[in-house]
Order: sequence, then structure tokens, then C-alpha cells
Amino acid sequence: MKSQNTTIAKDAYKFVYTANEAASEGVTEPKRLPMLIKKTMSLARAPISTYKVGAVGRASSGRVYLGVNVDFPGLPLNQSIHATQFLVTNLALNSEEGLRQLAVGVSTDGIEIGAPCGNCRQFLLEISNAPDIKILSRSKRVEASFTTLKCLFSDRLTPDQVLPKGTPLLLDKRDNYLSLPSPVQGEICSETDCSHLKCRALAAANSSFSPYTDSPSGVALLDNEGNVYRGWYIESVAAIPSLGPVQAALVDFVARGRGKGFDKIVGAVLVEKSIANVRQERTAKMILETIADPNCDFKVFYCKDDLGQKLMTTRFRF
Repeated sequence: MKSQNTTIAKDAYKFVYTANEAASEGVTEPKRLPMLIKKTMSLARAPISTYKVGAVGRASSGRVYLGVNVDFPGLPLNQSIHATQFLVTNLALNSEEGLRQLAVGVSTDGIEIGAPCGNCRQFLLEISNAPDIKILSRSKRVEASFTTLKCLFSDRLTPDQVLPKGTPLLLDKRDNYLSLPSPVQGEICSETDCSHLKCRALAAANSSFSPYTDSPSGVALLDNEGNVYRGWYIESVAAIPSLGPVQAALVDFVARGRGKGFDKIVGAVLVEKSIANVRQERTAKMILETIADPNCDFKVFYCKDDLGQKLMTTRFRF
């Protein structure tokens, strides 16, 4: 009985499903993605907005991913994470290459299946196959059906209007070639799965998607049980839908933290360039100072790229 309860507790916070696991939940075809909406919305954290949003998407691999909206008490709503942003970040953190179908549900008086908001439609455009992503939507008294993002968002600003042809997009593999110079370099492990916070934050920064401002950054978080979570800055060509590295790391925390509160975060490291058009340090400090453990140990490392920028280090404790 104990192991059964443990399994139930584990499944209650599941944010990634294999194709077989999704089928066991009734998701046997794309049109059945809403079968997971109710469970998804139960995982939302919306203490400020009070309404819960859930996003369920099928990736190119066949796996099914969940996304939820996340508000942060004490912070403005513009720091919140939208459900579709969460889902796309979840894809990126799990090295998925594309998104095929998407369903979004909102809880008001009941559960309504609707299209992503304008902010999230713009965020989706950073995926290379964005125009062909099929989104489940329905109007009143009409059965839900799929339509493409291209049809839902016909007049749009797209990455290919700004970036050189062949530029890797959000879910494409990338390496920003950042490093931490001496004396920190000697403290950086060579293993890609190293759990040291500065190593994980550097690895995250090297995966950061920042083609518009060349300001890659990454964050690693430590909880009170020694678990490490990571995330990186994700830009949008339209600027406003961009997601900061702390929020991206908090997606990992919510997805793998088994329902833990943000006050269980006891350590954090931010890695970013010392000279950048977009700096994350002050915003990261503000967010963590508001939601994390009051004694959270927050470090910032300024890395160098192939231009050999100077290393600087600061440390905060709050």
C-alpha cells in the first residue's frame, strides 16, 4: 500500500508523458489532448490572477508535455509565467525539437478550451515549425477542431524577418561558447551532468536563446534537499513575451519539484556576460529575494565569450 501511495503522489506532479503513458490517460490521438487539461490545471499556481490555465502539447518525439500558469506573490503579474510559455520551456529543457499539436484550457466557471493568448502566440513563433503547429480551439456551440498557428496569427512579426537565414531557433541545438575564466575556470567541472550550481548555470547560459540582443544567461537553483534545477533566458522577436532565466529555472522547479513551495529554494547562481544589452542580475535578485528562502545564497558570475570579456563576481545573501 505504501508503494502504491508513493506512485500516486509521484504521478500527481507529472509534467512529461511518454506516448504510452499519455495513451493510458486517454490521449490516444491529438484531438484527445484535452483529456489531460483538468489534471494539468490542478497543477497551476495562480494565487494572484485566481484563474488557472493549462496547456497540453504533443512534441515531435511523440511525448506529451504539460504547461501551467505560475504567479509569484509579491511580484507584478508581468513576472508571471503563462501556461504556453511554461510548456515551450518544458520542451526546451527536455531537448525536444518541435511542437506538433497544442490544446489550452482555462478554468472560469468551468473548463473552456481556447487558443493561446496573443503573448503566447508570439512566443510560439520562435519555434522553427511554428506556422504548422496545430492548435485545438472551438467557438461557442462548435466542436473543437485544429487550426494552424499561421491561421490564428496571420499578421505577425516573425524571427525570419529579423534574423539571418539559417539562424538556430528556440528548440534547435546551440552553444553560446561562454566560459568562466581564471580563477573560476579551474573550479568548473568538465562533466556535462555536474551538479555544481555554477557549472549548471554556465551550461544553461550556453543553451540560452538570445539571438536578438546577444545577451545569453542561465540560472541554476538549489532546493533544501540538494536538488538542482536550471533554466535559461529565452527571447522573443517581439521583446515583451521573452522569458527570463529565473522564470525558466522555476519552470524546471515546478515540473520536477513535486509541489514544493518556492521558499524551499536555498541557493541560486546566475551566469551572464559582463557586458550585455540585457542584464538579468537585478531582476533575478528581486524575484529570488521575494519568493525564495530568506537566507537564499545568490551568486552571480560574469562570464566571457570569444571576445574574452573580464570576469566579475558579486554575492548577495538575503
